[in-house]
Amino acid sequence: MFKHMYKMELKIDHNSPLPLHAQVETLLRKMIELPEYKNGGFLPKEVDLAKRLGISRNTLRQATNKLEYEGLLIRKKGIGTKVAEKGITTNLDNWQSFTQEMSDQGVDFVNFLIEAKWVKATAKIAGFLGIEEGDKTLCLSRLRGFADGPLVYFESYFHPRIGLTGEEDFSKPLYSILENKYHVVPSISKEEIKAKLASKITADRLQIKKGDPILVRERYVSDPGNRPLEYNIGFYIAEKFTYSITITR
Repeated sequence: MFKHMYKMELKIDHNSPLPLHAQVETLLRKMIELPEYKNGGFLPKEVDLAKRLGISRNTLRQATNKLEYEGLLIRKKGIGTKVAEKGITTNLDNWQSFTQEMSDQGVDFVNFLIEAKWVKATAKIAGFLGIEEGDKTLCLSRLRGFADGPLVYFESYFHPRIGLTGEEDFSKPLYSILENKYHVVPSISKEEIKAKLASKITADRLQIKKGDPILVRERYVSDPGNRPLEYNIGFYIAEKFTYSITITR
């Protein structure tokens, strides 16, 4: 269990003025980068690791709680603590297209599906876009993630006034297409996020189990004149996605 960790000196200095929990936190941050843990592996049992380090389980728990809060660890009751798989953090104060978000974070992603088709607007979509229910609107569906599988399924519905044809190269950043080709500037975004359990359709798309937790992110995008441009809904695998909000008083 510990053979790989001897190389990184699995020990702390009990005579150091640095608090034990802070030393353990530093040690855990190194551990979760090891190949056997970094992509979803379970850490050694809490009781075993505490004994190995010569500390109480409460001291160890202080460190693991902090990493769990940061989204680096996931504690599964009755099973153990595992390293969170590679995921995405997005910020409230810097909204942009998915492609731009990934580019800014230096993350390589995979397009598993890109499909554009004309559909009839539902009452909800028509209400936001300011068109009649049943009017034709372009629906862009995208399934995106990493090499090891999907992260999110998106559906975007656009106002016909934009002029999209459905023949655009939607593998490129969406908002760059709108600005550069159609001279439309997405400037205002209202977002709503809620937790749900995956339906069978969503579970099949994301390659998870029906009933697994997901996050549903709705985005209502408008131009500088507050005219509606896009209704977007995304279904994210909950444990791979973090929505970060910083509030300054």
